[in-house]
Amino acid sequence: MKSLEELARIREQAKQNLQLRESRDGIKIVVGMGTCGIAAGARETMNAILDELIKRNLSQVIVTQTGCVGLCEQEPIIDVTLPDQPKVTYGKVSPDKARQIIANHVVNGNIIGEWVIRSDKQ
Repeated sequence: MKSLEELARIREQAKQNLQLRESRDGIKIVVGMGTCGIAAGARETMNAILDELIKRNLSQVIVTQTGCVGLCEQEPIIDVTLPDQPKVTYGKVSPDKARQIIANHVVNGNIIGEWVIRSDKQ
């Protein structure tokens, strides 16, 4: 850090990230952050999700993490649950795919079928 302005900017970014993790209304995204997920790039995927949500000003989305979900070969894994819809689990989610999931599924309600590894759809 070289200035108070830079520190203020970093602080504001951290506050926005924290709000995305603590919000209680609306859409829920869960990122698998077990050691297998982290090794496969889950941290970068989560950062891309948080960044995209901030860029789109989507504050009603809950973003949390979980441990290993037992599908290590599919990591990074994310679950997306929209209100009154079944949970959809996406596998091998790169940061670029995460941004597309936000744009298509979270914003527009369109599931990206070829990336789905599990759905609670009845």
